[in-house]
Amino acid sequence: MPPRIAPRGAGGGPRAAQARVADHVTTIGVRRPEPGKAGTPMEVITNHFRVKIPDTIIHHYDVVISPSQDFPIRLNMELVTRLQTVVAKEIFTPRAVYDGRKNLFAARELPFGPGVKSREFEFPLNVRPSDAKDPRGPKLFKITLTKVAEINPEVLIRFLQGKQSHDNMVLTAITALNVIIRMEPTLKYPFNVRSFFTDKETKSIGGGIDLWRGYFQSVRPARDTMLINIDISTGAMFKPGPLLNLCADFLRKGNRPPPTPAQLAPRAGFPDRERLRLQRFLFGVRVTVVTDSAESGPRAPRVIKKISEAGANDLMFELREGRRLSVASYYRETYNKSLKYPDLPCVLVGSGAWIPLEICVVPKGQIMRKQVPSELTKDVLDFATKQPQERLNSIRNGLSVLAYEKSEYVKHFGMKLESEDPMKIKSRVLAPPTLKYGPGSRQPTIMPRDGSWNMVDKKFYQPAKVEGWIIVIYENQGRFGDQKVRGLIDGLVRGCEEVGISGMDRNPMVRWENGQGNVIEQLKAAGLAMKTAQNRFPGLIVAILPDGGNDIYTKIKHFGDVMTGVTTQCLKSAKAAGARPQYFANVCLKLNVKLGGINTIPDARSVPFLSDVNNPTVVIGADVIHPAPGSQGRPSFTSVVASVDSSTSKYIATTRVQTSRQEIIEDLQEMCKYVIDMSCKYRKNVEKKSIIFPKRIIFYRDGVSEGQFRTVLDEEIPKIKAACRELGMKDLPKITVVVVGKRHHVRFFPMAPSQGDKSGNCRAGTVVDTDVSHPTEFDFYLLSHGGLLGTSRPAHYSVLYDENGFSSDGMQQLSFALCHVYARATRSVSIPAPVYYADIVCSRAKNHYAPGQHGFEFDDSGTAAMSDPAQQQKTLQEFKSRFMPLHTSTALKMYFS
Repeated sequence: MPPRIAPRGAGGGPRAAQARVADHVTTIGVRRPEPGKAGTPMEVITNHFRVKIPDTIIHHYDVVISPSQDFPIRLNMELVTRLQTVVAKEIFTPRAVYDGRKNLFAARELPFGPGVKSREFEFPLNVRPSDAKDPRGPKLFKITLTKVAEINPEVLIRFLQGKQSHDNMVLTAITALNVIIRMEPTLKYPFNVRSFFTDKETKSIGGGIDLWRGYFQSVRPARDTMLINIDISTGAMFKPGPLLNLCADFLRKGNRPPPTPAQLAPRAGFPDRERLRLQRFLFGVRVTVVTDSAESGPRAPRVIKKISEAGANDLMFELREGRRLSVASYYRETYNKSLKYPDLPCVLVGSGAWIPLEICVVPKGQIMRKQVPSELTKDVLDFATKQPQERLNSIRNGLSVLAYEKSEYVKHFGMKLESEDPMKIKSRVLAPPTLKYGPGSRQPTIMPRDGSWNMVDKKFYQPAKVEGWIIVIYENQGRFGDQKVRGLIDGLVRGCEEVGISGMDRNPMVRWENGQGNVIEQLKAAGLAMKTAQNRFPGLIVAILPDGGNDIYTKIKHFGDVMTGVTTQCLKSAKAAGARPQYFANVCLKLNVKLGGINTIPDARSVPFLSDVNNPTVVIGADVIHPAPGSQGRPSFTSVVASVDSSTSKYIATTRVQTSRQEIIEDLQEMCKYVIDMSCKYRKNVEKKSIIFPKRIIFYRDGVSEGQFRTVLDEEIPKIKAACRELGMKDLPKITVVVVGKRHHVRFFPMAPSQGDKSGNCRAGTVVDTDVSHPTEFDFYLLSHGGLLGTSRPAHYSVLYDENGFSSDGMQQLSFALCHVYARATRSVSIPAPVYYADIVCSRAKNHYAPGQHGFEFDDSGTAAMSDPAQQQKTLQEFKSRFMPLHTSTALKMYFS
């Protein structure tokens, strides 16, 4: 059977469409098989709304703004709005819509003149009179519009009917519809790419951050119709008001009062590390300046670049006439304004001017595009989390804010929401797989209910044996003394015995250590002490950590995973002290697989595809994790995880370093070769299988956007096949590639409480492969886990390549079963276990660096230098050279559990 390949555009997005607007992709696609039939049919509500699309030609223009193409979207929008409403109002009737970058769409051809396809406009953004102190006058901008295409909606209709491939014309048409519905709110509210935010529902969480409720909207194709996907979202905003207050709120620690202005003065010993931390937080923030002078007229907000090391009294600069003056003196002489806090530092703005901190004001509604500090993450989750019915009501209420019927842009293009009621669609609830436990279990098989089950009276399918263990405590002995240690030992030993783990000594060696000391040397000493006392090194180290012991954790994992190969299990002292049996049962789930055991496997009848002995299968999960927003010079980390046993419950992993923010896995060939080889050796040596090479590979890929599907097909699949050839396979295994998406806004809601689970969400196993799925491609949404907090998000599965000829039911049931073999929980999880593991392996990549090296902290000059390609390459090579491989013993185990 020839492979089925999903049709996708040739890449490049709307910008590429301008150059190739007539091109058609000729790739033969993975035509969607018949919809699945397995499971119990059930109707659900979804956050989609049918929309009528334009029936007239849409005119597409390329936008070039000079002198720079790199202006923020906000400024580009201001320029084009001024062009349409003031500079050339007669041309833009009705007004066109603009995406803030390169694309402008008009409901009629713009009247540039007979046969004229391009026109330039030059004008200032601000029309205030020139300031006598600024003889340069207002800055002029030039906008060039060039017509590049005409979009016929008939192309889109044919695509929705399955008669047209997903080419660049279709892609551009969908882009145009999204720009149309977003134009009105983009002009009214703070916005990011696809969401906008209002101050009708806000929450201050400290750290200089306010949260605003927002609304996400996206036009999506479905079978025979276009839909608008609407959801609520959360935006982090810089706290508005005086900049001085924002700084104090950011620097405030815990429940202590914020620092006073006097404490922020350099003369008062304001720490330089705190100044740099504040500088990183404020970089890019726009501020207005209050001078109590009307002479200069209104000024546009200025962008903060830096914070001075000296106060306004001490910070000197040179005037044009050559005279040197302090910033405080300048404001006193020029604006007759005496600073209230002249010892406070100043901020350097984009124009190159130093502005006193106390006269800067942060405008309202300014999105913070940096990562929210980890200590505030819980506050963000509390604000963002809404129970299913609450979320659905918020989405319904959001229609009044979106106000499509009042938008002049939506009207002029002929778009219309067909109904304000969320769609009701067909779904099915799949039966969960049967899970098998080990000999000695009172109930050897179990059927999960609502995505969960328990371990009562059950033994692990393959319990491990502990070859000696020790306890190392990094909590104060007064807080975690002998009595709590005894309780920990008794609870953990009892928990291990109940599930079948053997070899747990009831009187292990116990040592208290100082976490501020050399953790690596302390662990070495503990191991040597056991060697001296028992003539063997520990097979397990249990470490008790205090709150905030993340640095200790990283060092312990480096010692165990990289240096020695000993299994380590870290426990928080607050949770381990006096813990209930359920806590130790959960710890045992992790311990068993780390030590080489298997917790549970799916019954062969539940996964017939995997249990076919004549066609051994390797299931692979792959992921890439990128540095936090705003980080410069940090690499991305990649991981590949593969099943090694016939039941796909035991996995091994490998991880690498690669170019920052690159999504395609550079070393995929080498990584796949390694994990497939390990799988072959395990089955030969442990399972005594006569067939060594796999006949089939199921490759689950995480974290790839739809725009990169084509690149995955072109670059990653050949690397998987090349890895198989390198291993000596004459007959290559049949490969299926599935992208698992989590970053989307599709939600499902039960029609009635009786049809949901106890959290109010749809039941685990809910699958949707009609109504809101792609018009032609093989994709589906699967809600595989039971609800806990908020509204559950289904995973979106897109089958890009399929040599195995999966049916809808086959792929859906396989994926659902793999969500039940996640070793760390007695619950099904939201994505298949190998994908989940790959994500964890990526996040643990920092443990591969020797303590003190994983951060590679750069000062400001080093961060700025990251824009230099040569410096970026040098830094990447340094990260690669210091990245240490796993210990050979660790590599054979599920150390990441």
